[in-house]
Amino acid sequence: MVHKSEFTVEGLREYNRSSAVRWIISHCFEHKLYFFVGLVGFALTYIAFSGARVMFGQGAQLIIDGGDAGAVIAVSLAVLILSVSDGLFSLMGSMAMVILSTRVERDSRHELYASLLGKSQTFHDQQRVGDVMARATDDVRQLNFVVHPGIMFIFDMVLGFAVPMIYIAAINLELLLVPIVFVIAYVIVVRRYMRRLEPVMMQQRMQYGTLSARLEETISGIEIVKVAAQEIEERKKFRRNAWKFRDFFVQQGKIEAAYLPLLMFGIAFGFFFLHCLNMHERGILSIGDIIAVAGLMQVLSFPVFISLFSISMIQLGIAGARRILELIEQRSDIDENLAGHSAAVEGAIEFDNVTFKFHGSTVLENVSFKVEPGQTVAIVGQTGSGKSTLTQLVSRTYDVNDGRVMIDGVDVRDWNLDRLRSQMGKIEQDIFLFSRSIAENISFGVENAAQEQIEDAAREAQAHEFIMSFNEGYESEIGERGVMLSGGQRQRLALARAFLRQPSILILDDSTSAIDSATEDEIQKAMRRAQEGRTTILITHRLSQIRWADRIIVLENGRAIANGSHEDLLRSSEHYRRIFARYGAVETPVGQLAAGGGA
Repeated sequence: MVHKSEFTVEGLREYNRSSAVRWIISHCFEHKLYFFVGLVGFALTYIAFSGARVMFGQGAQLIIDGGDAGAVIAVSLAVLILSVSDGLFSLMGSMAMVILSTRVERDSRHELYASLLGKSQTFHDQQRVGDVMARATDDVRQLNFVVHPGIMFIFDMVLGFAVPMIYIAAINLELLLVPIVFVIAYVIVVRRYMRRLEPVMMQQRMQYGTLSARLEETISGIEIVKVAAQEIEERKKFRRNAWKFRDFFVQQGKIEAAYLPLLMFGIAFGFFFLHCLNMHERGILSIGDIIAVAGLMQVLSFPVFISLFSISMIQLGIAGARRILELIEQRSDIDENLAGHSAAVEGAIEFDNVTFKFHGSTVLENVSFKVEPGQTVAIVGQTGSGKSTLTQLVSRTYDVNDGRVMIDGVDVRDWNLDRLRSQMGKIEQDIFLFSRSIAENISFGVENAAQEQIEDAAREAQAHEFIMSFNEGYESEIGERGVMLSGGQRQRLALARAFLRQPSILILDDSTSAIDSATEDEIQKAMRRAQEGRTTILITHRLSQIRWADRIIVLENGRAIANGSHEDLLRSSEHYRRIFARYGAVETPVGQLAAGGGA
């Protein structure tokens, strides 16, 4: 069974993801109070604003008819009250929409982040980090603008047409002829305008993702860029991407420059005023009525004007929402299996005729072997033979295509994934450290770890001494990916992190490659203590580690061609002897190895 996420986050709300628009609306309706307060606020704003225009007409008619001062003062006070009410209701609606827009942005960012955490490694292998960051930051930010001022402007457009026309109809139904024709023409033209604008906005957001992805790759690989003296070439590539991004803004500007409703409104207003004069000539309208309905007609100009900007904002936000949903809705190929097997891991591992393919290429083929609980198994082979992939199948980072990987006799696909991985520890050659303190990096994955436990783990990994050489000790910040540390220091912190977790299965993928021999001797003693009672899978080029493994698996081109102890393989496997001799050339003369091997 395939689920959308490898892991789900409890308490996360479900939103309508059938379309970008419905998704945005469902986010808004999670905060109904603010949505409806905004709607009511703007409705009352237009009622008060349009009502003031009617009172202007009545006041003018009073003056023309020579009305008394008391009536004029009453009309003036009514205009004052309506104008103040207009301002207060507008403030109320705007505040509600600002709060709503901020909460929609927060919720959608949380939803996307939780979704990204839940995706499988296969999913993340296929993503460009810069593009994902663009979607998680700028595209999500566009959702804020969709709500405020985007949806606020929609309220303005709908209410700005409806309320004045109701007032006009109350004065005389015949006056609706020109406004109704204008609104119909406006809707037709705006729909065409939106169809032209939509693809440009989508391309604009896509190009922004490409621009961000290129920037992230260049900054992440800045050392290689400088070593290869490619600064000028990278600048040219970035400039080309930036110009493409700029070109979409130019296209947007050209479409917006041809926005016709403003011209249409001017024509409509002229015909409307002509109609009013005709009705006055026929004795249907008074001068006061003409002033009132002219003011009401002028109210329609504001939603026509702001629609030029609001439609662009809304289209941009919808394009961003589509890009966000594209990430959220991508299915993961690994199921967390919440109802799966959940038990303490003893450490028995079995590969039963396992075949694994990655992007169509066979990485492992018909691999079979068993590891008993507490044993240490070393995986050796040439680069690209599938050693690291084999360990990723144990932790179920990927699923096999054929065969089975079993832990304690249970297929890893039948385990509760969180329960399984929580009892494993893995240290890779390419150590990832967070830009946090040393203590936080060591205790990552262990809740409420005591300082004493953290320091004991660091001592076992031979890291305590160099940690205390920093001014702030365990509270020292180590920069992004541990940039302030040497390769050996990063590996020792990773070892300390693994020692603190006390996993039942420990996976070491060339975990001491950046450590000098003297330090390695001390770490190996600690590792042997840590491995007592634990199953250990070891990938290394160090003979000193390979030789004391209980079992050694020899891989070649994705196949397990030999399996046994060090002494057995030296006698029975020519391929292992070649690998052993090559690894040994780094540590001792080959002749000595040959002599040792024959013993």
